[in-house]
Amino acid sequence: MRPMQLSPAPPPRPLPSEGAGRNMRLLVQLRWLAVGGQLATILVVDGLLGIRLPLVPMASVLAALVLLNLATLARRSRWSDTNLPLFLALVLDVAALTAQLYLSGGAGNPFVSLYLLQVVIGAILLDIWSSWALVAITGAAFALLGPFHRPLTLPPGYASSLSDAFLIGNWINFVLAATLLVAFVTRIAANLRDRDAKVAHLHQRAVEEEHIVRMGLLASGAAHELGTPLSSISVLLGDWKNEPAIRRNPRFAAEVDDMRAEVARCKDIVSGILFAAGEVTGEAPTRTTLRTFLTHTLDRWRGSDPGRATFEDRLGPDIPIVADRALAQALTNLLDNALEAGARSIALIALRDGPMLRLTVRDDGNGFADRILSSLGKPYNTSKDRQGAGLGLYLVTNVLRPLGGTIEALNRDGGGAETSLVLPVESLALEKTR
Repeated sequence: MRPMQLSPAPPPRPLPSEGAGRNMRLLVQLRWLAVGGQLATILVVDGLLGIRLPLVPMASVLAALVLLNLATLARRSRWSDTNLPLFLALVLDVAALTAQLYLSGGAGNPFVSLYLLQVVIGAILLDIWSSWALVAITGAAFALLGPFHRPLTLPPGYASSLSDAFLIGNWINFVLAATLLVAFVTRIAANLRDRDAKVAHLHQRAVEEEHIVRMGLLASGAAHELGTPLSSISVLLGDWKNEPAIRRNPRFAAEVDDMRAEVARCKDIVSGILFAAGEVTGEAPTRTTLRTFLTHTLDRWRGSDPGRATFEDRLGPDIPIVADRALAQALTNLLDNALEAGARSIALIALRDGPMLRLTVRDDGNGFADRILSSLGKPYNTSKDRQGAGLGLYLVTNVLRPLGGTIEALNRDGGGAETSLVLPVESLALEKTR
């Protein structure tokens, strides 16, 4: 089964009530302007300039555009910014413009350059194939309007004759301009979309890191407040242990030792709060070797039960590294998740794959729900019912991020799951490795 990898999330889609169909709304507004502009042009040309136009057919085209707009507005709840509806809307606008040009002189009509407006809009709004299809449609319409059109009878003051060479050159000029516009505008639009996606990803990452900072401030305050009373209790228990009455009573002495051990454990938990709050910049880094670090981390997690998990060592030659508590806690989180998923067999697999280190926790538990795999590494992404759950993999992700690593997870075909930490060996090594 293909592993799910943590990847930048795509920018959130706007809600239908807020953003969907914004481009369709612009096309509707542009069509109203086209209707008004064509109506004004027809009235001026026919009424003031005395150039007789076929008013009924041209008015029919305008009426068709008005009906198209009204039908589009009636389906406002179904508007979307998907490619096909926008492409069809632009094709209908091109058809209406072609009909008007056919009725008013064809390719010799100076308004034939309005085809470029549809081409530019298509290059901005449509997919690449649709943009080029629109260039082909408008180019073909322009070419056909040369031999096929309804000639106009012009008054003597406006009469002129355009040569075939001029019309062909005008068509070539249009096709060249449309081609260059689409070629460059589509690239610019793609660059803008990539930029917007990166900005959205950075914004999401900033929100997540702000969340971590808030948690870190709360955790730091809690650690500061709890540190003083725990230290006081530890000092008092040390004094009690030296009291003659307690030293003479083995039961009391054992209880004091147990309390001191529990206080020490509380101190350790308070220190771990900083990691749980996202303070992953490294605490008490130590020089060790990779194999020793992994073995020590696993032994500490297993405690007095060596059978809780096994270690599969596929590292090859050992290397010196700098290890800190954050990375160890990340592995511990994966082991805890496997145990909480009902696993009876847990294995930590360490593998060197060229420059990358892969640390995999494999178990035979209940596996991951599909919604967890689809949002891997997001905060509060959990199937647990308790409040505050779902931060384990999220914090592991923030441990790996500064190390240049990623987290992968999959459900095994035979049951259970595999969760892997993949990071560059050089992010831990004391010296560059080959």
